[in-house]
Amino acid sequence: MIMNLFDYINEEEKKKDSPLALRMRPTSLEEVVGQQHILGEGKLLRRIIQADQLSSLIFYGPPGTGKTTLAQVIAHTTKARFRQINATAAGKKDMEEVVEEAKKNRAAYQTKTILFIDEIHRFNKAQQDYLLPFVEDGTIILIGATTENPFFEVNRALISRSQLFQLKPLEKEDIAVLIRRAVEDPEKGMGMYGADIDEEAVNFLADVAGGDARRALGAVELGVLTTERGQEGRIRITLAVAEECIQRRAVGYDKAGDNHYDVISAFIKSMRGSDPDAALYYLARMITAGEDPKFISRRIMICAAEDVGLADPRAMQVAVAAAQVLERVGMPEGRIPLALAATYVATAPKSNAAYLGIDKALDTVAHTDIKQVPPHLQGTGYQGASELGKGIGYQYAHDFPGHYVKQQYLPDELLGRVFLELGENGYEQEIKKQMEFLSSLV
Repeated sequence: MIMNLFDYINEEEKKKDSPLALRMRPTSLEEVVGQQHILGEGKLLRRIIQADQLSSLIFYGPPGTGKTTLAQVIAHTTKARFRQINATAAGKKDMEEVVEEAKKNRAAYQTKTILFIDEIHRFNKAQQDYLLPFVEDGTIILIGATTENPFFEVNRALISRSQLFQLKPLEKEDIAVLIRRAVEDPEKGMGMYGADIDEEAVNFLADVAGGDARRALGAVELGVLTTERGQEGRIRITLAVAEECIQRRAVGYDKAGDNHYDVISAFIKSMRGSDPDAALYYLARMITAGEDPKFISRRIMICAAEDVGLADPRAMQVAVAAAQVLERVGMPEGRIPLALAATYVATAPKSNAAYLGIDKALDTVAHTDIKQVPPHLQGTGYQGASELGKGIGYQYAHDFPGHYVKQQYLPDELLGRVFLELGENGYEQEIKKQMEFLSSLV
């Protein structure tokens, strides 16, 4: 990035007063933590940055995942001029100034200009359209950052001229690395304060940050600046301090241990037992502890199939729809469809008839030697089938009253075997009436 002396002095002064998360932003690829799916050795974005062969880029991902960080790394790496604006405060005039400057630098020095627009989705269509010809002819190289789906919020013409990179929420291990680095770093971090952080505090902050590094580093900075020194003269960030600084209580929940299995078991049994209040409590406990919401949604779908089943087939639809909404909106909004699905399953009438039925059928398949499918049910869609007697005598149900005809469907060895035993709950009663009606047509 090219800047004059006054710009440099101004930037250095701003850094001293900046929040910890801003000071800790990497300036080289080696300092970047996470996002290995796009920055790992040999990955495209890493090659682009290392070779300084930038084309227009769009970074898309949740807050605190490193979109602006990557732009800053590029700024410190590239030989091109680097300009940055934020779409929440900038307008067309700001872009016109950048474009004019870029034209002059290109003509006079053959120097490229990179324009980084943070929150580019805030620009309206007309503002985005203004950039298009200058991106097209190479006057500027655009880097846009957005938390919104770019296919909805960014002009398709800009997207088609840009490389799109999706950033994912940082893993807990990645945020733990950043927390330790921030506490120990004497230049950009809090190292000059003489602070230590307990490992359980590191794990707690990394867990509740939800993939957002800024949130964890904000809590670290607050903890160091507000905690009194101990008798040995050092600041100690304990779990209690971490809880207070991030305004969250540590929940007794080990996602790899007994708590994980105990709480999810209690959640499922509460839904099965038709207790929506308990289901909501255990759901909240898992969300608070940072359980994978996709894991929770899978368990709700299973419960809808296993425990509600034929008593209310709509429960499965609700559970699947909730999983789809969760996938599209993410957390924290995803808590709402999860709660809707969990309470629907909990309050629905219950039946495990389909679950028991398939297990009986599987057991029968495993332990019964069946010679063949009844000949009249066998396929006829290939040459020579009729000569072999396949399909002969089959009665087409739609040719009969009620679109039903009684004929043998089970193999000879299983005649009279019952796998589906319907109860009296919910929609099961309607199914039983339907089956009784069909029997009356014979």
